[in-house]
Amino acid sequence: MQKRDEIVLAGGCFWGMEELFRRQPGVLDTECGYTGGENDHPSYQYHPGHAEALKIVFDPDQTSLKQLLDFFFRMHDPTFLNRQGFDLGSSYRSAIFYKDDEQKKISEEMIALVEKSGAWKRPIVTTLEELTRFWVAEDYHQDYLQKKPNGYTCHFVRPMKRFLEES
Repeated sequence: MQKRDEIVLAGGCFWGMEELFRRQPGVLDTECGYTGGENDHPSYQYHPGHAEALKIVFDPDQTSLKQLLDFFFRMHDPTFLNRQGFDLGSSYRSAIFYKDDEQKKISEEMIALVEKSGAWKRPIVTTLEELTRFWVAEDYHQDYLQKKPNGYTCHFVRPMKRFLEES
């Protein structure tokens, strides 16, 4: 039986994150949604305080949370507060939504490793937020860049060294 784990990450528009993460080894599924905000049943039109986030389901025998976070810190700019590309506001913040103490500890270690590396010239502003509830985004947001290959994205993998030696 295949093992499954999941993490919820926010790093700007969920479309671009989904398209890049879906290609990573060990990623079994992705789902765009909202989390970390003030209202139940958020929508694209009304999601105060929520981040556009991506739920990543992965096989821990094929990839680790550390490896996924290593990729996360290279595919978006974790030094901009509430911004990625042209997208502005807390919906586009850099955040790791942890589900338990182990995910929180691994995330803290990765943030410290990225900060120490000096790869980013500004301080890392990625927040750690406890995952309370993940709300699935509207159908038209799911697999958006598969449906519209020339659609908007502000995400790309930066040409920098991986942060983990074993990645």
